[in-house]
Amino acid sequence: MSQIDSKPRVALFVTCLVDLFRPSVGFAAIKLMEDAGCVVEVPEAQVCCGQPAYNSGDRNDTAAIAKQVIEVFEDYDYVVAPSGSCGGMIKDHYPALFAAEPDWQRRAEDLSGRMHELTSFLVDVLKIQSVQTAPQDVKITYHDSCSGLRELGVKAQPRALLESVQGLELVEMQTPETCCGFGGTFCVKYGEISTDIVSRKTADINATGADLLLAGDMGCLLNMAGKLKREGSPVQVRHVAEVLAGMTDLPAIGESSLGESK
Repeated sequence: MSQIDSKPRVALFVTCLVDLFRPSVGFAAIKLMEDAGCVVEVPEAQVCCGQPAYNSGDRNDTAAIAKQVIEVFEDYDYVVAPSGSCGGMIKDHYPALFAAEPDWQRRAEDLSGRMHELTSFLVDVLKIQSVQTAPQDVKITYHDSCSGLRELGVKAQPRALLESVQGLELVEMQTPETCCGFGGTFCVKYGEISTDIVSRKTADINATGADLLLAGDMGCLLNMAGKLKREGSPVQVRHVAEVLAGMTDLPAIGESSLGESK
């Protein structure tokens, strides 16, 4: 029996930043997957993917966190995250954490095989070629997050879906694949370098003349939105899932108190 034909059971990995700063992204992800024929669940017992600890070199705590995540998501056909960084952490780095624990490594590899970034899941797994949403007359530009691009190969998928939305005009930056300077704990440890990187990024964004900046990672979006706002830029910032789902009634990232923390 085909999982696709029988409505696959999908778990949404919400991510910490979506949960704390932009819940609308999670609701948009659910809408997109349900519209595509999935049965979507959001396990309440899910926790952080462990990436902050991992990036800080704390492998023991990362492994303990990973075991919780593996157990929570063990019984689903697919696990989907609206984030390339969290998706990359689970898909690429979990199996290596358990080189000395064969049973956990097997379970981590099983989860890795079911883990997908949202737009990649829609396009590559479900074979969705277009989304049903109202026309949106706006000029957009798209930032490729480092983890989504380099760990998961996410680049063409969000653009293909955006092209299906009537009225959207995509204007590429000169360097859409260049880091925004967030890098998780990097922006905390190396603030001056991070600021220099994001300053170059916002200059590239502004040069496109776009009305709206999109990306698939909340960390990148919060970082770029904060810098754009401090510079007085008119460019609005949203997660790609919100635009694809037609859920653009909320203030853009950086225009509400929740979006001003970075």
